[in-house]
Amino acid sequence: MRACRLSSVAVALSGALILSACGGRAADSTLLRESFDSGDTFSRTVDGRPGDACEAARRTLLSQGYAIARSDAAQVEGNKNFQPREDDHEQLVLRISCAPRGNQTLVFVSAVQDRYALKKSPTSASVGVGALGSVSLPFGSNDDSLVKVASSTVTDADFYRRFFQRLQQYLPADAAAPPAATTPEPAAAAPTDQG
Repeated sequence: MRACRLSSVAVALSGALILSACGGRAADSTLLRESFDSGDTFSRTVDGRPGDACEAARRTLLSQGYAIARSDAAQVEGNKNFQPREDDHEQLVLRISCAPRGNQTLVFVSAVQDRYALKKSPTSASVGVGALGSVSLPFGSNDDSLVKVASSTVTDADFYRRFFQRLQQYLPADAAAPPAATTPEPAAAAPTDQG
């Protein structure tokens, strides 16, 4: 009985090893390396209401040349285009969400970088020739189109740190700050009647 259990355990272990050898590629996948750690790369807590934080985020993007695609009291989305080389095009899309957290706001930001390449495809036209049928002749024109070749989430902590530093500049001044302490003026002495 015990030998039967040991052999079934051995079979199960060897099967698991075979499956893991076949699925080794999946274990190296970026998705499986994703860690939900406690780092605050993509979020910060700021003072104020969500609407004020999202407005500060919108102004932050505008100050850096981003085109705003969407903006409301809870979300902002903006994009900016780059052309590092003649046939390459890049687009950076930032998505910001503002959620209440007590009397503060939790701001989440995620940047996605899309890369496009210029693909050229020559065009040709068919010309009908009576007895010969149609003949395809190439013309000198090309149909150029941008094709997405890569897309990835920006994970650079310094990029997000700079974003949040800039966002702080656009947050409204704290209206709830205590007024500066003033020293009371001494009470004026009552005039005495000398007479």
